[in-house]
Amino acid sequence: MGNGASAGRVIGVLGGMGPQATADFLTKLTAATPAEREQDHLRVLIDSNPKVPDRSEAIAGRGASPGATLAAMAAGLERAGADFLVMPCNTAHAFEPDIRAAASVPFVSMIDETSAVCESAFPHALRFGLLATSGCIHALLYQNAFIRTGRRTVVLDAVDQEKLMALLYRIKLGDRSATAQIAMRAYGETLVDAGADIVIAACSEVPLVLADGDLTRPVLDATAVLAQRCIRYAYGFEPLPSAQSTLRAGAESATHPPHAQPVVSL
Repeated sequence: MGNGASAGRVIGVLGGMGPQATADFLTKLTAATPAEREQDHLRVLIDSNPKVPDRSEAIAGRGASPGATLAAMAAGLERAGADFLVMPCNTAHAFEPDIRAAASVPFVSMIDETSAVCESAFPHALRFGLLATSGCIHALLYQNAFIRTGRRTVVLDAVDQEKLMALLYRIKLGDRSATAQIAMRAYGETLVDAGADIVIAACSEVPLVLADGDLTRPVLDATAVLAQRCIRYAYGFEPLPSAQSTLRAGAESATHPPHAQPVVSL
């Protein structure tokens, strides 16, 4: 990019959910930057806030809503100079309306960007496996994103999903052991056996222990997708989504996220 490079737009990151996942996003953002010198990299404002209430617990009706906290983070990042906002936590997108209501700058949805890449990069894939939190699944985030084009999602059964949640919480606390990697691969292969053409790492802790090539079907890392799309938007290679762009079909108030059962293909 060199001396003639644009400074790029300032990215505001609602992070800390969890801290290692946010660090992974920043690493992938830096790696994706077409920089020839230090000054070519983007300015990134990060509010890494692990005090955000548990998203899955809130969606299940067992805990406090994180909506107000996320809204305050969004407003603070805008005041600090962010030109657009992102959030490397899939499940927290159930509270996207609160974020949009609190800030006038665009919010780039991890869910929308990942589902769009799924459809463009894998046009013949019809069923997408979700390695995601229970909250993400029950909030129908990816299901609603895919249903418009007739694609379906594959999820774990209730027993395996509960075990996956326990694993995700261990990863949040730093467990990247071989045991954790083997377990995540097993859950991924369960989705493949159930008919998934592609497996989405739809929780930002998943790619900390699972990479593309680890399964017998492709793995798409939603964190990496978000990082790559940020580069496109920040440098003006593509226009930013409108700050008031329509939420995906079926999205509801973050304060009262949906509790319906997901579209499941098993």
